[in-house]
Amino acid sequence: MENISEKLRDYGLVLVAHLSVIVFWHFFVVLGDIKPYIMPSPIATLQTLFSPDYKWGENTLVTATEIFGGYALGVLAGVSMALVFSWVRILNAVFFPLFVSLNMIPKVALGPLFIVWFSYGLGSNIIISFSICFFPILLNTSRGLREIEPDLIDLVRSLQASRWQIFTKIQLPGALPYIFSGMKVGSILAVAGAVVGEFIASDKGLGYLMIQVQSTLDTAAMFMAVILLSLVGVALYLLVIALERIFVVQDARVQ
Repeated sequence: MENISEKLRDYGLVLVAHLSVIVFWHFFVVLGDIKPYIMPSPIATLQTLFSPDYKWGENTLVTATEIFGGYALGVLAGVSMALVFSWVRILNAVFFPLFVSLNMIPKVALGPLFIVWFSYGLGSNIIISFSICFFPILLNTSRGLREIEPDLIDLVRSLQASRWQIFTKIQLPGALPYIFSGMKVGSILAVAGAVVGEFIASDKGLGYLMIQVQSTLDTAAMFMAVILLSLVGVALYLLVIALERIFVVQDARVQ
């Protein structure tokens, strides 16, 4: 009962914090007599949501597909590659520094190349989102797999455990906190990647919409696009947290 009360209190504080920002935003615009094309009020921003001109549902769905698609690829590739690197040390020694160097390249600079290689539209934006969120997942997963006690792995090997059994019973449970840490960072970067792709070249999505309304100084629509983009990112982040509680917390309770 006490845990439920604490959770309700925490959720209440989060809600109050968000409402406080909205109230401050409203009075800042109204009392400061800010021009609508510079900063619209929350009410003016919300009103754009009911205009069919912006196709909010279609554009939000496109951006969400790019974010979740790129993120899913990042998680799959990052965890899989970290596992391969932990099994084959020579690959880790050769390719991990290469991935570090490639990660230093600004993804905005690679965007036009991705469009040339993977064509224009949804697919290239998913690849850009993947390229940005992939490395933190790889890095944290690799670290988590390295943190496992070598003596424990040697003990299990002496009991004739297979490589897959060592991974599923020892390495993966021990590395889960690191994996989810990388997944949290990756969820934030996946949003940035999708928007970068839409800014460079796209005909749909919230980033594309922001570029279109920028020319007419429709700041209210731009604010609404940012809010919807944030909501998609928050939904992904909350999904990662929910999965972390299921796998990490339950695993800790079992132990």
